[in-house]
Amino acid sequence: MYKIDFDTPCRIHFIGIGGISMSGFAEYLHTLGFRVSGSDSHQSKITDHLTELGIEVFIGQRASNISSDINVVVFTAAIHEDNEEYQEVIRRNIPMLNRAQMIGQLMLNFDDAIAVSGTHGKTTTTSMLSLIFLEAAADPTISVGGILDAIGGNIRMGKSEHFIIEACEYTNTFLEFNPKRSIILNIDADHLDFFKDLEDIRNSFHLFASRLPKDGQLFINGEIDRLDEFTKDLECKVLTYGIIDPAYASSDRTYDIAADKIEFNDQSMGSYDLYYKGKYIDRITLNVIGLHNLSNSMPAIGVALELGLPIEKIKSALFAFRNSKRRFEYKGQIGGVTVIDDYAHHPTEVEATLKAAQNYPHKTLWCVFQPHTYTRMKNHLKEFASTLSLADKIVLADIYAAREKDPGDISSKDLVRELEKLGKEVYYFPCFDEIENFLLQNCMNGDLLITMGAGDIVSVGENLLGL
Repeated sequence: MYKIDFDTPCRIHFIGIGGISMSGFAEYLHTLGFRVSGSDSHQSKITDHLTELGIEVFIGQRASNISSDINVVVFTAAIHEDNEEYQEVIRRNIPMLNRAQMIGQLMLNFDDAIAVSGTHGKTTTTSMLSLIFLEAAADPTISVGGILDAIGGNIRMGKSEHFIIEACEYTNTFLEFNPKRSIILNIDADHLDFFKDLEDIRNSFHLFASRLPKDGQLFINGEIDRLDEFTKDLECKVLTYGIIDPAYASSDRTYDIAADKIEFNDQSMGSYDLYYKGKYIDRITLNVIGLHNLSNSMPAIGVALELGLPIEKIKSALFAFRNSKRRFEYKGQIGGVTVIDDYAHHPTEVEATLKAAQNYPHKTLWCVFQPHTYTRMKNHLKEFASTLSLADKIVLADIYAAREKDPGDISSKDLVRELEKLGKEVYYFPCFDEIENFLLQNCMNGDLLITMGAGDIVSVGENLLGL
């Protein structure tokens, strides 16, 4: 494998530079002095931003984008072997690294690389942890899978030994990472176009945890099934976190980092008593909604406390924290209708978001949902129907294909039928224009409208608001 010498910047090219993660690392390496170029299939705000920085960006992936002076090429999992540009790199025998391999090499440059993993909640927890470090003036390098207002984007270059990064399990990407500390938020059935089943996913997370060194630390959700079996052969230190308030706890387990006496205000924003290794620490107050976000805050606090960051800085950072872009993001109001956007695209995430939304002031709760990938829809059809039924009225868009091709045996109409079986008021429109016109005619003053999904459904709410 090609080894990047970060002390001697070279010529590096990114295939798929317009992605949220790839663009961030392209910018980071550009700042380090690397001569960076890249290509993407379409122009976007991200590619425009890179161009403004002085990075050469090609729109369209063609063989002509590859020049003889390139030392190494980085590509994403979305790039297939039949890609013209990819083929040209092979023909020229230029060294190649996938995105995860590049990140893994970068992590070795930091004494304290912290990886945040889990099926759900990675971006939020990475953002919380980042804000805590920034508040404590710890000057971290940050890579997050969303836009974090506090750093004006998705990546920040710091000067300390701390590197905070979001670690995704899809295609076993995180098995290339080299963290000193890791967080595992949850393990759920997802990405079944790659993993065989839940046990396969669990094994992948176990391999990820096994990469931690003997002097490393794993912060893990104590409610994960068969936790003792999962952690028994790990060489690193293991710290668990979880809820002990009887009103919300799923068991009578004890945890290293625990939340008790949980309360929610009228907008579903939580506060709780924090216990660390059996000792009461302080009262934590959040300004993000739901029990899931309360849970997400605990491992972030645990990492900070283990590193000796002041509790007052931790408290103030979490109180100031607002969701990352597309995480229960307030978009605005139109005609008295509050518009929220959320990235939820798995039944567990849909349930968490809608349960939190139920406690948000509203008359009618509308959910405009765009399913994400055919595989996920097919594997979780009934679960999607069950969780979406938490909304009063549901509007469905077509499935967002992402990396997949239409297999022809699953569509949003199947979800319509499942929701109708549950007696729900559900509507389906193939075009966003139709959805927007329908909502303008039917949403009323006092309603709460949530656009939901990992695709481009956010544009529906933005178009209604004229953004």
